[in-house]
Amino acid sequence: MKKYLAIATLSGLFLAKAQSSDSLKTGNKVTFSAYAELFYTYDFDEPGNHMRQNFLYSYNRHNEMNLNLGLVKANYQSENIRANIALMAGTYAQDNMAAEQNALRYINEANVGIRISKNKNLWIDAGIMPSHIGWESAIGRDNLNLTRSLAAENSPYFETGAKISYTSDNGKWFLSGLVLNGWQRIAKPEGNQSISFGHQLTYKPNDKITLNSSSFIGNDKAKEDKRMRYFHDLYGSFQITDQFSAVLGFDIGAEQKSKGSEQYNIWYSPNVQMKYQLDNKWALAGRLEYYNGKNGVIISTETPNGFQTFGYSLNVDYAVFKNVVFRTEARGFTSKDAIFAKNDEFKKGNFYITSSLAVWF
Repeated sequence: MKKYLAIATLSGLFLAKAQSSDSLKTGNKVTFSAYAELFYTYDFDEPGNHMRQNFLYSYNRHNEMNLNLGLVKANYQSENIRANIALMAGTYAQDNMAAEQNALRYINEANVGIRISKNKNLWIDAGIMPSHIGWESAIGRDNLNLTRSLAAENSPYFETGAKISYTSDNGKWFLSGLVLNGWQRIAKPEGNQSISFGHQLTYKPNDKITLNSSSFIGNDKAKEDKRMRYFHDLYGSFQITDQFSAVLGFDIGAEQKSKGSEQYNIWYSPNVQMKYQLDNKWALAGRLEYYNGKNGVIISTETPNGFQTFGYSLNVDYAVFKNVVFRTEARGFTSKDAIFAKNDEFKKGNFYITSSLAVWF
C-alpha cells in the first residue's frame, strides 16, 4: 500500500500564506497553499493499457503526460486550536483512494487539533491525517528522490483516527500514540470490527539529525478472517554536510498466517537514499533498496518466491525558480522471479525513466 503525506522533517509545502483581517487582530493564522506536479514516465516494458506495476501508486502511467498530484490546502493555527482541510486530484489520488467511498476520494486531509495543556505542547488531533509511518511524503518535492520507495508505496500514506502527541520544551523529542480505523483507511472494510493502534517517537539531537521510530498494530480484514498485523518503521535523516544529506530506513512487518495462528508471514525493506546539492540550482540523488515480501502479505505475485526485489535509482534536479523544480529519474528493478510483464512474456527486470515538473505557492 502507500504512504501519505507527512514526514515533518522533510515537509516544505506550506510556503504561501494569507491571513484574514480577523486573524490578524487575534493573532490566529489562516494559511492557504497549493501544490501541483505534472509527470511523464516511459516504461521500457511498454504496457499497452498505460498502467504500470500494481505495487506502485505514484507516477504510475506509461508514455503519457499526466497529473500525479494537485493539492489545495487551508490551515488554521491558534495557540490552542489547529485545523487542516486539503483537497486533491491526480493519478496519485485515483490509485491510493480506490478502496474509499466516492465522496471521500478527493480528501487529502481533514483534521482538528486541541491543545490540552496550558504549559506544555500537548495536543489531541482527530480526523484524516498524514501517516505517522515512513520517511517519504506524497509531496514529490519534499523527498530526496523523484519517485517513492517500495517501502513508502506499500505502507500507509494517510490514516484516519485520533492521536495524542507531546513535543518537549526544547523541541528535541516528539511522542504520539494513535487509535486508527486501519492500515491506510478512511472507512473500515466491510465486516471489520477492529481498532488499530500506533506510536511515533522522534528524536532530534540537533538540526542535522532526525531519528524516528513508528509502529502499527491492528487487523485490516473482516472479523471472520481476522489476522493481527504488526509493523515497525525505523529511519534516520542526516544532514552530513551543507551539500550532502542521507536517509537510512528499515521497515519490517509480520501478519498472522490465518485467524488465531501462532505463525506469521514476515516482510521487510531496507533503504539507503542520498542527495548532493551541487549549487543553488542543481542536485543529484540516488537510492538503493530491497523489498522482501516472499509470502505476499502486501504485494502478491503468486510466484514461488513471491516479491523479492532489488531497486536502484538516480535522479537529477533543477530548480527553475524558488517554487518550481524539474526532476528526471532513471529507475530499475530486479526480482528473484519473473514478475514484470512485457508483451506476452514475464521477465525478472524492469527499467523506466520519469520526469516531473512541480510548482507550489
